[in-house]
Amino acid sequence: MERRLQDKTIVVVGAGTRVEGMGNGKATAIQFAREGAHVLCVDSVESAAQSTVNSVRQEGGAAFPFAADVTSEQDCERAVTECMVRFGRLDVLHNNAGVAFGGDIQTATEDDWKRTFDVIVKGMYLMCKHAIPRMIEGGGGVIINVSSISSIRPNPSVNYTASKGAVNSLTLFLASRYGRYNIRANALLLGFVDTPLVKPLYGEGKLREAVLQRIPLGRFASPWEGAAVAAFLASDEASYITGVLLPVDGGLSAA
Repeated sequence: MERRLQDKTIVVVGAGTRVEGMGNGKATAIQFAREGAHVLCVDSVESAAQSTVNSVRQEGGAAFPFAADVTSEQDCERAVTECMVRFGRLDVLHNNAGVAFGGDIQTATEDDWKRTFDVIVKGMYLMCKHAIPRMIEGGGGVIINVSSISSIRPNPSVNYTASKGAVNSLTLFLASRYGRYNIRANALLLGFVDTPLVKPLYGEGKLREAVLQRIPLGRFASPWEGAAVAAFLASDEASYITGVLLPVDGGLSAA
């Protein structure tokens, strides 16, 4: 495998999977390590982070676990400090932590709204707040924020849709403001991905068939397909790409 990320240091937030199977963050952390990166696997559940680390190490890669709650500024600062202590620099921040609470605007609760925005938007803001100064010190870096096609093609959850729209705006702000420091910021707008969290909702039956009919490629993505795009954006091959909201959705946004 091409090692486009050789010796880069990467923090993956939301790197664990709570249940059996392959999630987006876990696949991305493994892919980064396969391409030569040193990866700090951050997750709110330490055992989930450790599971990802174990998978990386089984393949001979370099990874370390770190437990952190991204809604806590202290934890976010500690995660960045841990990366600096272990690796001496921070090249790439991959923000993948997320939740999905509530339904439409009439049924979603205020607590659902707050929790969704705290994890998805506040968490990214706090990680970027503490990572960017370290990137500037090191001469630049890359920020990849995991958004969703729901940000431009709304799904039934008002909280999720609105929070991912905020992620897009945050990403564009970062690209505009920090490009002068050689920091690139892009967002992945993921479509339907076969992960342990999605399968209970769209695993089989009429709902899955209805979704598949909307996707031009006619299938859900594998977590590895999103991971491959993230690895490209993290690499020097994407050195002139910033401020992009990139759909990885099988053509759903064009349908």
